[in-house]
Amino acid sequence: MSRGLFVDPSDAVPLWKQIEENVRRLVASGALKPGATVPSVRDLARELSINPATVAKGYQRLVDAGILAVKRGEGTFVADKPPAPARGERDRELDAGATRYASLALTLGASSEEAVEHVKRRLGVLRRKKEGAAE
Repeated sequence: MSRGLFVDPSDAVPLWKQIEENVRRLVASGALKPGATVPSVRDLARELSINPATVAKGYQRLVDAGILAVKRGEGTFVADKPPAPARGERDRELDAGATRYASLALTLGASSEEAVEHVKRRLGVLRRKKEGAAE
């Protein structure tokens, strides 16, 4: 799993939140399918060179949201049927992601049209991957 999971210590977003967002993205894109095993807290912490408590906090939020499930003695897995987020939560997450992306676009001097075009292109790629993963 960690191939698609990364953290940026220089980012203002807390590391546990970056882990949470990355796992959500991998599940939403179909890269992590229901029932897939996720790395243990210790293994992921070692791989990312971060504190295990940081990984545990990100995982716990995903468990609380019903996206991950812990099977005692077996490990942590993607839930069989991860729930769709509630409307308010979905809107907050979209706003947070859009704010980060808009900040990046402004920093790079991209026009609104360029930024929107990149979002559309990436949405298309992710949708095709997800549809391919469902087959």
